[in-house]
Amino acid sequence: MRRRQFFRYVQGGAIASLGVAWSAQAQSGGSLGVQWFGHTCFLFTGSGQRILSNPFQPRGCTKNLPAPKVASNIVMISSRLLDEGFVEGLPGRPKLLFEPGSYTVNGIKFQGVRTNHDRVGGYRFGTNVAWAWTQGGIKILQLGGIAAPITLEQKILMGKPDLLIIPVGGSEKAYTPEEAKAAINFLDPRVVIPSHYLTKGADPKACDLKPLEAFLEIMAGTTIRRVGGSSISLSPSSLPTSLVINVLSL
Repeated sequence: MRRRQFFRYVQGGAIASLGVAWSAQAQSGGSLGVQWFGHTCFLFTGSGQRILSNPFQPRGCTKNLPAPKVASNIVMISSRLLDEGFVEGLPGRPKLLFEPGSYTVNGIKFQGVRTNHDRVGGYRFGTNVAWAWTQGGIKILQLGGIAAPITLEQKILMGKPDLLIIPVGGSEKAYTPEEAKAAINFLDPRVVIPSHYLTKGADPKACDLKPLEAFLEIMAGTTIRRVGGSSISLSPSSLPTSLVINVLSL
């Protein structure tokens, strides 16, 4: 989407309204459903909200995947690249979060943290927004397409996540398996869901991501749970005491 088209869409009513009062009830208790649509696109369901992150246009690494046109209350994107920021055609009128900052929307507080989308200070692929929020009693950190090491200042804004969504497939735009492992050690989450790696939905001639196994080999010794589907459910009482990697499948 061209920049002008994007802002026209936002100005049409999709941008999140700010300054809504904090709702403690929406932030605690219950459970969280997580559904993966491929790449860095997930639907989070809990606290009475459906939050869609990083919808994509099917092309390149997502060419053979269906477009994630699912109903949601809130949409957040990490960048305006077509593989993680394609918001055209989404059903309804969800509120859209697309810039770093602190927002409270529908009783949920979001923190968007600016990071680099490449290893050259953002000069090639610009910035990436990592999103942190609590839903269904679970502290979530969606790193999107982050490529640069996380600074101490960024870590403070991100907080300590229960659930970390992290890219692991490498390329010029996101973490390699080794970089992902370093970030996991730094952030110390309880549950990790890897994203942004080579899947059967990719066009192999137009996708430079590594397969998931390269990351899992790096993480040898960590508990790995292959879910056997695209969805999981988490609750505060079910969180593991030590790190577990949950592998979703399409």
